[in-house]
Amino acid sequence: MNIAMKVGSFRTSIGCLHRLSMTRNIILRESHVVSYRNAPPPHSRATKVGAVTVGGAMWWWVMWHLWHEPDHITGEFDYPNPSKWSNFELGIPKDS
Repeated sequence: MNIAMKVGSFRTSIGCLHRLSMTRNIILRESHVVSYRNAPPPHSRATKVGAVTVGGAMWWWVMWHLWHEPDHITGEFDYPNPSKWSNFELGIPKDS
């Protein structure tokens, strides 16, 4: 019984030391930027240049394809005039 009490008090003291050491340590996260109630740090020049380059390449690709293949947007054929459709084509039953 006496040994069990000593082991229990030893475990409690280790728990207190562990909690104290955790409160003193500052946890550093280097995987991403955490900015709570602060402005985030400015992006690096390489990030800005890379973003502008990728954005420019995307817009070049869109404009190139709109200029050379406008049928993707406007359609390949002329749209038929719906006023020339018959009642049968529109699915309207005959009058009785």
